[in-house]
Amino acid sequence: MGELKPTRQVTIEGGASGTSGFATTKLEALLAWARKWSLFKYPFVTACCGMEFMALTSPRFDGSARFGAEAPRFSPRQSDLLWVVGTISQRQAPVLKRIYEQMMEPKWVLAFGTCASCGGFYDNYATVPGIDKIIPCDVYVPGCPPRPEAVLDGLMLLQDKIQRGATGDRRPGIVKPREDPVRDLVQLRKKSSLEQGNS
Repeated sequence: MGELKPTRQVTIEGGASGTSGFATTKLEALLAWARKWSLFKYPFVTACCGMEFMALTSPRFDGSARFGAEAPRFSPRQSDLLWVVGTISQRQAPVLKRIYEQMMEPKWVLAFGTCASCGGFYDNYATVPGIDKIIPCDVYVPGCPPRPEAVLDGLMLLQDKIQRGATGDRRPGIVKPREDPVRDLVQLRKKSSLEQGNS
């Protein structure tokens, strides 16, 4: 089939109800948009973060359905997003690597929780200190366990990375902690009460 050239243009013509219309885009941008909204996840769940992963996929948060990743694929050949959820022991490392190698390109990896990101509080010979020692990781979601909001931020960060994927950017993304607006509000109230006391 050959390589896709980023300069190749695609024109979509026609419209509904007899109206005419068209759209022009780059083929790479169209493929990146399709990949961004059709993530097929493979959950590699090993530890307590699995409960939070199940809560994320429940109707309350609906974390996967919003991103086109509602149905998990339990075959690496049918998935393109590997969720590593929980602690990875040294005995599980070859299995994880084999699953990653069986996935088709393009493929992405999301480290769910502190144990998958850096080994967590396990500082011993039996635990892998982060999955990036075994396979490349695209997004790290910290937390023990991570809040569903942080995981949704990680998915959006991955979608942005997929959209930019035509450039071959494989640098990992890290979900940064959110600023707490209530904390800032409390500081403003303290400042305003001090100012009123001085006048």
